[in-house]
Amino acid sequence: MSHERSSRRYASAKREAKTAETRERLLAAAAALLREPGGKTLSLEAVAAAAGVTRLTVYNQFGSRRGLLEATFDTLAAAGGIADLAGAMAIPDPREALSALVAVFCGFWSSDDGLVGLFAAAAGDAELAESLAERNERRRLALAMLVGRHGGRVEQLQRDIVDLLFALTSFAVFHMLRSGGRKPDAICALLQPLCDQALRGNDGALSLALRDPGVSAGL
Repeated sequence: MSHERSSRRYASAKREAKTAETRERLLAAAAALLREPGGKTLSLEAVAAAAGVTRLTVYNQFGSRRGLLEATFDTLAAAGGIADLAGAMAIPDPREALSALVAVFCGFWSSDDGLVGLFAAAAGDAELAESLAERNERRRLALAMLVGRHGGRVEQLQRDIVDLLFALTSFAVFHMLRSGGRKPDAICALLQPLCDQALRGNDGALSLALRDPGVSAGL
């Protein structure tokens, strides 16, 4: 009996290792598709073809196209250091925490060209766009926590500041600035003081513009 149990455990461990290896290969194939110029539609069929397996194999691993999208983004996020966000949010001073958050996202946005393909593909893919929007809301929530921790403003002004910070830390802004030839570190150095000014938002033209958008438009 002991020999039989050992054999079963060995066979089970071997299957699990094979399953994990297949999953890694499929996620690598998905990321490679996204790195192709112009972005590719990330489908079970496309990933299966790229990995040299059947569509059923991909389905068994991820359950659905949405599952594949989520897993691919999780892989890119893990490789891009997004886990460092927890450390940034743990910094007591909200201004220092925001500076660290900006650095985390600049590092993440620059970590893999697959992200460029992912966002490009989302332009014509409602399901992918929905998935990315949900993840972006996590960034908004983190920013709202920092703005709330800073405190000292009326509720509407706090919401305005969160929206401004959300825009400044977005992939779209990062990619636009990088398209001008800037290095990621230079973009980070450009965004950090802007985000700090937005977070403080309690003096000067920024606060006035946020309270009365007509001022900045010259109305």
